[in-house]
Amino acid sequence: MELLAQFIDIILHLDKHLAILLEQYGTWIYVILFAIVFCETGLVVTPFLPGDSMLFVAGALAASSAASGGSFDIVILMVTLFAAAVLGDNTNYWIGRWAGKKILRWGEGSRFFNRKAFDATHAFYDKYGGVTMLVARFMPFVRTFAPFVAGVGTMHYPRYFAFDFVGAVLWVGSLCMAGYLFGNMPWVKGNLSLIILGTIALSLAPLAFAWLRQRLAAKAA
Repeated sequence: MELLAQFIDIILHLDKHLAILLEQYGTWIYVILFAIVFCETGLVVTPFLPGDSMLFVAGALAASSAASGGSFDIVILMVTLFAAAVLGDNTNYWIGRWAGKKILRWGEGSRFFNRKAFDATHAFYDKYGGVTMLVARFMPFVRTFAPFVAGVGTMHYPRYFAFDFVGAVLWVGSLCMAGYLFGNMPWVKGNLSLIILGTIALSLAPLAFAWLRQRLAAKAA
């Protein structure tokens, strides 16, 4: 419980924690932020790491640093986070691609392996994979698993990479610049915890809606 409380405190007070990291580690903060984004997007076991809120707060911190003559640069920040997002997603994709082949070899003839579901995943990503990657980029948890599933479904890699590249540009650029432009406004700074919670809730809303619709459909059936 104590660990969970500490994690929640970090999420809700990212501005203070990132400011402390910048003060203690200087330009090494780029490496720290790179590692966080890479792990969130590249490892299916760490979907809980902060993404949207961290990008926003990092952008706000870069604006504060620029105003005070500091060295935390918004351009270097966005390039660093963009590289982390793309490298993380592509690592996740190829893990899924490798694991998918292993699953196919292991699962043929096994009652525990649903080949029909696997083929359906493959067909879905062939048809909707690009849009899925763009939308998933802005959804916590989903953006961690989407590249892995795309790899398992053997989505055509050049197509995957193109949509992933565009998604990373939109995700990093929009959230970092939003923080840079608006993050230091008095009202935003005074209600940052609420804004972070609102961002998380808004990002998870499509998941909640899809789950509710599925439950209602199952109940009706």
